[in-house]
Amino acid sequence: MLRDASIRKSLDQYIKRRIQEIPIEIKQTFPNIKKIWKCENELDFLYGYYVGKIEEGSLHYLLKATRASAGGYVDTFDIRGIIETYKNDLIDAIRKSIN
Repeated sequence: MLRDASIRKSLDQYIKRRIQEIPIEIKQTFPNIKKIWKCENELDFLYGYYVGKIEEGSLHYLLKATRASAGGYVDTFDIRGIIETYKNDLIDAIRKSIN
């Protein structure tokens, strides 16, 4: 899917930018996460939430950047794999926000 190096680099920059925004978003969107969502493990909940949000945003970003249709060119598993390369950065950003 992402054979074009400039598109891949652009997507990497988008994902890094989104990860940097997460601490602010968490403080604004989830101020009382345990009380409201009744989740036992905040980190797991927020990790899954933000992987999904970044995946959705990346798909939209790629479709807009490449002017491609969703049929065949963009594979969500490839996007998920790229996001997973930033797993530690994402977990660190979330952990800093909730501690």
